Formats: sequence, C-alpha cells, structure tokens
Amino acid sequence: MGELTTLASGCLSKMAIEPGAGGEPAHYAFRAGDQRVDLNACLGRPVRLTWSGAIACTHCGRATKKSFAQGYCYPCFKKLAQCDTCIIKPETCHFFAGTCREPAWAERHCFQPHVVYLANSSGLKVGITRGTQVPTRWLDQGAIQALPILEVATRQQSGFVEMLFKEEVADRTNWRAMLKGEVEPLDLVAERDRLLARLDSGLAALRERFGDEAIRVLEAAPVALDYPVLEFPRKIVSHNFDKRPVVEGTLMGLKGQYLILDSGVINLRKFTGYEVTLEAA
Repeated sequence: MGELTTLASGCLSKMAIEPGAGGEPAHYAFRAGDQRVDLNACLGRPVRLTWSGAIACTHCGRATKKSFAQGYCYPCFKKLAQCDTCIIKPETCHFFAGTCREPAWAERHCFQPHVVYLANSSGLKVGITRGTQVPTRWLDQGAIQALPILEVATRQQSGFVEMLFKEEVADRTNWRAMLKGEVEPLDLVAERDRLLARLDSGLAALRERFGDEAIRVLEAAPVALDYPVLEFPRKIVSHNFDKRPVVEGTLMGLKGQYLILDSGVINLRKFTGYEVTLEAA
C-alpha cells in the first residue's frame, strides 16, 4: 500500500455524521479516543485500520476481553438501563413495576418525546428515536429518505406504536442492500397516509389508553439524505476485527456506520471500544 501516515489511535466511538448542506453528501468523522479525523478527505486513498487486541468499556473504561451491546463490559451490560432489553423493545418497559435498573437515567432518556418515522434505507421501514436524535438516527442507518410521522410522549409509547406499524411494514434494514446503493426512492408522504389510514383504529385505541395528546400526527416534509460514495460494492464482503485485526484497502465510500473499501466493508459501530489505529496514504 506504500507509506502510510498515522491519523488517529485510540478506542473507537461510532463515527460522527453531519448532514450535508445544500445537497452535499453527509460529512463523516472517525473518532478514536479524543481524536477526530475527517474521513471525507480520505476518500479514494489507501487506508489501514489495525486493532491492537485491547477493548475498553465505553462506560467505565474497564478492560474487557469481549464487548457486549457494542461497547460495554459484562458488569455494565448487566447493570445499566441503556443495556436492558427494554431499550430494544420499548413496549416491555418495566419502570412502573419498580424494577428499572436506573430510574434517574430512564427519567432523562425514556420520559421525553420520541419520534416515530418512516425511512428508506433498503426499502420502507418504520423506526423510533428520541426527538433529539433526528436526523442522526437516519444517517446512522444509511437511509436515503426519512419522514417523521408521529410524536409520542414516552419511549414506551413509541414501542407500542412501532408494534402497530410492524403489522404493515418492516422495522429492520437489509444492510447488504443498503450498501449496494440500489435502493429506489419512495413517496414517503403517500406511504404515511396509507399507513395512518390502515392503522387508524389501533392508534385510536392507544390514544384512548394514553390520552389524545400523547400521540400526535406530525406535518413534516420528507428529508433526502446523501452519502459520500465514490463507488458502491457489487459484492458485499464484511471485515471483522475479531477474525482479522488488520483491515486495509482504498476507501471508496461512507454510508451508515460503514466504511466501504475496495476490499470489503466494516461496521465501525460494532467495534465500539476497540483500540484501533487509523493510517492513510
């Protein structure tokens, strides 16, 4: 690969992504420890990522042989509210049963407005996120379009609404299709109107349970998102630090939390807490 220069070294955090201004592609920053690297500037250049073999918990900093829930040691994974199963399945929230792992954390993160949205990352999907995480959540998923459709009062309520929508639409992204760049644009406003009409009785039941103001229809405009990609891969080959600690190739693109190299793709978020060195030509 020729001579490479070290750009950053430290424990990985997920890439920071900012939406592009004026129709420009999103802007990516590689984060290792307290270091940040402009990845858009590395497009078309040979890069190498090397895992040292060390992993540190992103919460307590403890060394761990294995990462749990994308960046935690096992004790933190078992005790933190943000690692509980109700984060993945909000409808199973057990706060009012008195068994929440961290009630103060839940009050800050779960008892605030959440947005239910439609996105097009590998086709139509429904998702939920805190209002403060728009549009970050969509960029992390590699969505090319997104549309907020409902605002709800709590995370648990967003889970009940999402369950309702999952009867009609997927809630997951096909990451391989997303990375191939073959996703066709959709009329998200028409999809929203269709789904709201079909699910009207279910939403009415939830409003009767939680109150009319708890679930509010949003009159938002669709958002288009673009990514810095020179060339999409024809075949998806996935790199994994656990199997091979050195990943290298020419950086061809950035989408979602993936680096697209001419040698394969790697989901950096999956390796949060891994001590990695980034080099580039």
